[in-house]
Amino acid sequence: MGWRSSFPWPEEWVLTGASSLATCFLLPPAVDAEPFPQLLGCGKPVQPLVPQGGGRPAMVRHILCEKHGKAMEAMEKLKSGLRFSEVASQYSEDKARQGGDLGWMTRGSMVGPFQEAAFALPVSSMDKPVYTDPPVKTKFGYHIIMVEGRK
Repeated sequence: MGWRSSFPWPEEWVLTGASSLATCFLLPPAVDAEPFPQLLGCGKPVQPLVPQGGGRPAMVRHILCEKHGKAMEAMEKLKSGLRFSEVASQYSEDKARQGGDLGWMTRGSMVGPFQEAAFALPVSSMDKPVYTDPPVKTKFGYHIIMVEGRK
């Protein structure tokens, strides 16, 4: 127990390619695993600990439209200078109608294409939003996504 308490691993990291912390030496994500062909003590290939979910949360807003045409109408309103929250209130077809606010979201809490787009966007403001153009298609419809902040 001694080494674990002196160097605790973040809870969101999981061990991949090995069966237990007690039998294998681990490499943090920043360490290049290439020079180490196997983990000592277990004979399995070296795999850095990989964050699963978690990461830096993002404050996400979106406008969700079932139809592509309606999403494009919303996009035109944004391009004409209307605030993101106003367009979301008018066009969004989900529970985030009150300004499109989805709150703080982490990786793993969103569907794939939405997540990829959200975490690729820079932080912006509702007055001058940087948003997905074209809208992102998911099983729920078409999303215009913006990110207001990151922790």
